[in-house]
Amino acid sequence: MVSFNLTPSDPSAFILTGIPGLQDAHIWISILFSMFYIIILLGNFMVLFIVSKEQTLHKPMYLLLCMLALTDINTSSSVIPKALCIFWFNLKSITLGGCLTQMFFLHAASVMHSAVLVIMAFDRYVAMCNPLRYSTILTNTRIAKLGLVALIRAVLFILPLPLLLKRQPFCANRIIPHTYCDHMAVVKLSCGDIIVNWMYGLVIIFVVSGLDLMLIALSYGLIIRALLRISSKRAHQKALSTCTAHICVILTSYTPLLFSSLTHRFSEGIAPHVHIILANLYFLAPPHA
Repeated sequence: MVSFNLTPSDPSAFILTGIPGLQDAHIWISILFSMFYIIILLGNFMVLFIVSKEQTLHKPMYLLLCMLALTDINTSSSVIPKALCIFWFNLKSITLGGCLTQMFFLHAASVMHSAVLVIMAFDRYVAMCNPLRYSTILTNTRIAKLGLVALIRAVLFILPLPLLLKRQPFCANRIIPHTYCDHMAVVKLSCGDIIVNWMYGLVIIFVVSGLDLMLIALSYGLIIRALLRISSKRAHQKALSTCTAHICVILTSYTPLLFSSLTHRFSEGIAPHVHIILANLYFLAPPHA
């Protein structure tokens, strides 16, 4: 592994340590990171290419898959290249501007991803519970508009995070025990009053993620109720398999994200490397890549 000078030339820069306690294994961990990153890029770009070229796939469900692919590429590319620089070259320094930029794109893509999952749940609800009106309720134009709304929502909710942090004074110890600039990890380095930052981050978790999960649960609850009324066993199995796949996507998306966000605030008993590995699973294992 090539090693460079760790001392940042900019005194305002931060140091990302990678995975605390597993520094000796960084080169082996980097192999997994790079393999997953290649798979993520190839898988998602293939989805985008196939859908764009095949006219028969220009339908709401496939447009939603393209949105998910774009958010997967964004979240992974916001984190993994810098993590590989840490693992391979020991390039741990990151400027305040770079840190806040990474934070914005990372969390905005996560909120966008969550919104797309809500739209997908609504898409499945209409397809299962009101199939005769599906083509009139969910058109490509309407899906595009919903995607735009999701993007605007993500920007409006996440933009205050870096703006609030930019006003904070930071202590001399600018070491972030992480592979990327997680919001709470950076907040904890501030010497000022962080109550607003702490509370706003919590609001995003419960208002954005919590509301999205409630809407998804409502959609699938109504779908399950409709499934129980299906008399055809074949139709019942087909619908159930589709819903099961989507529920697995939702679980693999929200579980590591919520675990990482909540343990940063409320748990001090979890080993740092366990917390960071689980946090990185959100970027390493996009559910449909």
